[in-house]
Amino acid sequence: MFEGRNASAHNMLLGFIAGISTVMALALLFCLLWKRIIPFLKQPNTLKGKEYKGLKYDKTSLRCFKIEELERATQNFSQDCLLGSGAFGNVYKGTFELEGILAIKRPHSESFLSVEEFRNEVRLLSAAKHKNLVGLVGYCEEPERDGAKILVYEYVSNGSLLEYMMGNRRRSLTWKQRINIAIGAAKGIAYLHEEVKPSIIHRDIKPSNILLGEGFEAKVSDFGLVKSGPTGDQSHVSSQIKGTPGYLDPAYCSSCHLTKFSDVYSFGVILLQLISARPAVDNAENSSNQHIIDWARPSIEKGSIEEIMDANLFCESEPCNMKVMLKMGQLGMRCVAQEPKHRPTMIHVCKELEQALYSDDNFRNKDSETLGFSHSFVSIDGVGFEKFHVDMDSFSFKSTNLRCLENNSISIDIDKNNLRRIQ
Repeated sequence: MFEGRNASAHNMLLGFIAGISTVMALALLFCLLWKRIIPFLKQPNTLKGKEYKGLKYDKTSLRCFKIEELERATQNFSQDCLLGSGAFGNVYKGTFELEGILAIKRPHSESFLSVEEFRNEVRLLSAAKHKNLVGLVGYCEEPERDGAKILVYEYVSNGSLLEYMMGNRRRSLTWKQRINIAIGAAKGIAYLHEEVKPSIIHRDIKPSNILLGEGFEAKVSDFGLVKSGPTGDQSHVSSQIKGTPGYLDPAYCSSCHLTKFSDVYSFGVILLQLISARPAVDNAENSSNQHIIDWARPSIEKGSIEEIMDANLFCESEPCNMKVMLKMGQLGMRCVAQEPKHRPTMIHVCKELEQALYSDDNFRNKDSETLGFSHSFVSIDGVGFEKFHVDMDSFSFKSTNLRCLENNSISIDIDKNNLRRIQ
């Protein structure tokens, strides 16, 4: 009898222990799952592909950052991490364990008039991917944290074009770097105008918004004022005037009609600044507040580009190519034509800048090795040609006159007689 009672008590004890263990295991599992579920539930619904107060973010690879992550990455947005400051907001350098260094744009509270305006910028930029545009990595939108609306971009290491123009970087850009920066920035703007659908008008093209990467490649940044361009049969979009004085298109200011040519005008001012390292409007005490266009026009029209060139260009070890500088100045003046219809498109700006650089004798001959080809001169009936060995991995032809190139190289073997160079 006692043995039966003992066995029964033993079984009850085991059952009790098993029950307690099960409850504890379930409680532990619940806690672990709850820690994962809560952050997910707190994320904006936009990340889960559902509507969020009437707006849908299209499928993107953008990451949604939490404000706590950004605070840790920037030491609570400390001055030590401040990269730049402007009317729109501050940009901080943030260091993350996985992503590395990123640039965090924290707008002033009044910069975005509405949540919809913030989401519109995110939606527009998520569709824009180009090597000459600063890439948008993610965003932070937390209404419960004082309406936090923050954008996270790729970090660009060499600062802005403005810093070099002002001499803050203690070094000057060479003439080749200047024209290559112009070409890169033009390509980025042309991409916004022609490749993104609907097109995007930047509205704030200026030197501080052209950043320079490790190889001094240009990256257009700061899309706080971007606006969708005209669609269908529209020639313009009506818009409240926004931008930076000195770079604002007078035609846009007088009519409130915004077009792609408003960006072209701003870019023309930058071309003149690349040549002269002069502010768009000189506000010095002894200055008459003359705009750079009016100041540069007489010298460019008579072909005396040296009169307005940055003095640093005369101090380089490699002589500055005056012909290329003049072409850049003449293109800049066409970009700022009073009538928008007389300005070139950004695609034509790209082509003309590239033609100015690649048609330069000094560039073609002295820098051929850096482009991956070697050459010698040959002639046919007294007309000089060049013999090239082309490394197709490092150089690509865009001429429509070239046919198929086989075996990754081409060569021309002709007797060398009556050699002379084609000018």
